[in-house]
Order: sequence, then C-alpha cells, then structure tokens
Amino acid sequence: MGARGKRLPAAADAAKVAEFLAEAARVPAPRTDGCRGRLLFAMDATASREPSWDRACQIQGEMFLATEALGGLEVQLVFYRGFGECKASPWVTSADALVRRMSAVLCRSGQTQIAKVLRHAIAETKRRKVNALVFVGDCMEESADELRRLAGELGLLGVPAFMFHEGDDPVAARCFRDIARLTGGAYCAFDAASAQQLRELLGAVAAYAAGGRPALEDYGRTRGKAARLLTRQLG
Repeated sequence: MGARGKRLPAAADAAKVAEFLAEAARVPAPRTDGCRGRLLFAMDATASREPSWDRACQIQGEMFLATEALGGLEVQLVFYRGFGECKASPWVTSADALVRRMSAVLCRSGQTQIAKVLRHAIAETKRRKVNALVFVGDCMEESADELRRLAGELGLLGVPAFMFHEGDDPVAARCFRDIARLTGGAYCAFDAASAQQLRELLGAVAAYAAGGRPALEDYGRTRGKAARLLTRQLG
C-alpha cells in the first residue's frame, strides 16, 4: 500500500469524513425491538494488512463502548487470508472476547475474498437479521461485477455495508464505493494517521446499528464528534 504511514492533509481528512457521514446519514434506521444490535465485522487479513492488524484490535473496542447503554452489541468477526481461507467466529458480546479472537489471527499472503464475505453476510442475515456489515481492507483482486451482484442482493435484504478503505488503491476504491452504494451503506478512506477518526466512525456505526438515531444522539453527546456530525446529517 503506497499510502501506509503517509499522513493525509487535515483538509483531506475532513472532506473524507464529511463524505462518509453524508452517505451514512442516508441509511434507514434499523428497527429497535429491545434486542442487541448485530454487526458483522469483516477484515482483510492478507499480508499487506499485517501492520494494521494490532491497531484494528485496539480500535474495535469503541464499537462496544458505543452500545453499552443500549443493551449491548453482538459482533461476529469474519476474516480471510492465505489460500482460500475465510473464517467466521461465533457471535460475541464483549470487546475482550473479540480482541482475543483477533489477536490469535496471523496475517498470511493471499488474494482477497470479499465475495465470500458478502455471501456469508447474505446467509447470516437470512438466518437472523444483521443490522450492518463493516468491512476493513486495502485492495480488491476479484470480479467487480460479481461483487456488485452480491452487494445488490445484500442491499435487498436491508443490510448496509460500511466500507473502510485503508490506502489509496483506485481499483479497490471504485469497488468499495459500489458495494456501499448498492447496499445503502457508506464508504470512507483512511490511513495510519486516521486511527482516531476510524475509532469514532466505527463507534457511530455500531451505535446506529444498535439503536438508530436516538443512540447516535446519546453517543455524540458523550463520546464522538463524528457521531454528532452524523446526527446533524440525519436532520
């Protein structure tokens, strides 16, 4: 990834966050029926992302903090790596449990398997409703047409995909934007210097998945500037 370790100008950071929030604000609020929000947290664990994996383990805790007052969040970790390996964890309800599973993963060389992630999300939400898919990755080496087809199917099931793109690969950027658009989700690019922004945005998405706009408003008052901006975008 050519952009690793290269800090984006503040103005560019602000523009990317604003663009993401504008897209995310158009996602319909999920039903709030007293159940935990369900979030699929999918990550590229191929070799190019090894420097980012530890940082991701720390950042994801914000998702759980954002939903404590809402009755909590259920998260399933999905990752791919190596030669055709794509795994999903059991659903977990604590940051510690998710970190333990993430910490046990070693990144391995291999091609992307985003189609498997989307197929898994489709199958999982057919069994029991998933409120959102979060994907974190840096490249795309598959058929863009197939990914768009699967994204369209996921969108029909009402599962928005929030695509977090590390780096500046233009092929991945186009495809990730398409997936976000077809599912009714949102796209945001980040780099190693954007950890705090990613933390806040993940927390905002988690709060939204768990409790819709009221949850975002509470989250914004106590924790995240990004969430406050998102709440204003929701009008």
